[in-house]
Amino acid sequence: MTYETLTIDIDADGIALVTIDLPGQSMNVWNEGLMADYPKFVDELINNDDIKGAVIASGKKSGFLAGADLRMLGSSKAETMKEAFEQSWGLNRELRRMETGGHSAKELIKGSKSAKPVACALHGLALGGGLELALACHYRICSDNPKIQLGLPEVQVGLLPGGGGTQRLPRLSGLQAAGMMIMMGQPTNPQAALAQGFINEIVPHDEVIDKAKAWVKANPKASAPWDKKGYKFPGGAGSMDPRAVPLYMGSSAMALKQSKGNYEAVKAILSCLYEGSMLPIDTALRVESKYFTKLLAGPQSKNMIRTLFVNKQAAEKGAARPKAIEKTELKTVGVIGGGLMGSGITHVTAKGMMDVIVLDRTMEDAQKAVDYSQKIVDKKVSRGKMTKEKADAFMARIKPTDNYDDLKDVDLIIEAVFERPDVKADVIKKTEAVIRDDVVFASNTSTLPITGLAKHSKRPDQFIGMHFFSPVERMPLLEIIPGEKTGDKALAVAIDYNAKIRKTPIVVKDVRGFYTNRVFPPYANEAMLMVTEGVKMALIENAAISMGMPIGPLAVVDETTLKLGYDIMQSTKEEMGDAYVPSGSEGLSELMVKKIDRQGRRFGAGFYDYDDKGNKKGLWQGIGEYFPIAEEQPSVEEVKERLMYIQLIATAQCYHEEVVSDPQSADLGAIFGWGFAPWTGGPMSHIDTIGVDNFVRTADSLAQKYGERFKPPMSFREKADKGESFYKAA
Repeated sequence: MTYETLTIDIDADGIALVTIDLPGQSMNVWNEGLMADYPKFVDELINNDDIKGAVIASGKKSGFLAGADLRMLGSSKAETMKEAFEQSWGLNRELRRMETGGHSAKELIKGSKSAKPVACALHGLALGGGLELALACHYRICSDNPKIQLGLPEVQVGLLPGGGGTQRLPRLSGLQAAGMMIMMGQPTNPQAALAQGFINEIVPHDEVIDKAKAWVKANPKASAPWDKKGYKFPGGAGSMDPRAVPLYMGSSAMALKQSKGNYEAVKAILSCLYEGSMLPIDTALRVESKYFTKLLAGPQSKNMIRTLFVNKQAAEKGAARPKAIEKTELKTVGVIGGGLMGSGITHVTAKGMMDVIVLDRTMEDAQKAVDYSQKIVDKKVSRGKMTKEKADAFMARIKPTDNYDDLKDVDLIIEAVFERPDVKADVIKKTEAVIRDDVVFASNTSTLPITGLAKHSKRPDQFIGMHFFSPVERMPLLEIIPGEKTGDKALAVAIDYNAKIRKTPIVVKDVRGFYTNRVFPPYANEAMLMVTEGVKMALIENAAISMGMPIGPLAVVDETTLKLGYDIMQSTKEEMGDAYVPSGSEGLSELMVKKIDRQGRRFGAGFYDYDDKGNKKGLWQGIGEYFPIAEEQPSVEEVKERLMYIQLIATAQCYHEEVVSDPQSADLGAIFGWGFAPWTGGPMSHIDTIGVDNFVRTADSLAQKYGERFKPPMSFREKADKGESFYKAA
């Protein structure tokens, strides 16, 4: 046999060491090459008498196997559901052949036949289809590295484990432990896996393969536990087992709490667990493939895979980077401003292994950025997530200063001072007086147009905007904003910097508010309008959460502070003059900020009440004194529709105005910028799924009922008339 992705070495005892090592890739995945090689290996294992057993290992230092190549899953050429099922069933079939040695379950249970023993040597992470391959082996030995991750994360892209994970893991760990692991998609470590029963042994890293070979040699005949006479499902199973009934009820409730009923994969996983636990393993595996095929054929998984994997990965690898510009080696970055944003930017820059010189008006102000990072690393050290030595090395990369001359040797400047053009203009002038001529100047701003700020620069071609989100160390999105005169080098350097801090970047047009701050405010405003209409705040918050938003819009307004929203509103009024169009929530903002001092969480009170530590105590009950609660409340679905469509409309308007130039950026910016419901794949994906014609029709209906703000852009009407979508059909 010849292999592209495997090597097979047979030792004197007849034990085959099967090493998975995909050429040209840093991590093993189930791609077309491995999918073609694996059945050939199974044939050789079963039919070659020289092979007495096998140990499966990885040739990659990065880990064992990280699941399936999702691009491959999305490129199926199946024309019917039957063909699609056969494709999905392929891996399950081959894993089962390896597990049984090609024999039937009846033969194995009777003891008349046995399989050749196969052990798995796990040197590193095994996720998704990687863990499923391990579960199909008869014995699993794992390295003692506590950082190894073992898990089935498929639910995070709208799928379920399609290589036996929903059937083998419960048969090893029990329904409850396995069910939560699969439905949450969160990985675990070797010690927890050993305790749960799906890892058999943990040994020192250098002994993994030798121990696996020793087990194979000592067990010449093998079969899985469920292929042995008398096997019982751990913890009880089946609809007639009273121990399983509370588990299914509890699992359903917990799953609904987490998914809010939006994720088709969670429902399918529950069905796989329920049905599979009552069936023989071979039938159960086919049930799993049936549900996997259905999910893969549906729009939700396609949208999630496209946005959360394919497009996210492309953006992070620099898809928007000008190809002709050589990579800039960024060793030292100057951060101007030691406030909240500057401190966060300082932290992520140091985390990206770059030295940081953080400057502010006084050493005391600059020291705040140092203290910010010190607090974060101290917490990590106290929790055992970072050694004291690494923490000290981290902090040594940050140098505070109040002297602009200390910026003379930096490779990039990121300015994060007050959102006032005059303040930023002064900083630009003082900085450019000392930095090298080839250094790019990036301004962190959430609303101020970059072209206007660049007018204060002597080299506007090297001036660019970077919009970070707060808290910087946790928020995953970075908006990169070229001004009218920004050159390719500045864009390339911004993307090179992003590669080091590992955020998801999108490039957006230079307009006030850019992209995310053009879409989120209408969403927050819609919630505030409902408050003025007498809609219960609890209804608004719960409707948003039930449609997949991480927290309610009023809670987000409290987090970002009503004061900030009020200040932006006032500055927008001043700038636009008579052209300013009232949003309808000005009265509520004025009341909360100026009259009753409920300016947001940071100030101790907002739409929610807070304790002395800033923890939520509950929604403020006094709102009815100012905006009486309506006797007749809208339905949850009505509130959800308003909150969803106001975001879709605002996104559509940004796309229409080319604030974002492609649907990919719009979707990434929405999910990673303000937490738009991930199950949709993003607003543009969701519009495609709804159908552009249905989107336009519903938007028009909402506009008639609630106002012009719901009217869709003309380009979307034209698209609807032509029956087109924004993404090409798969």
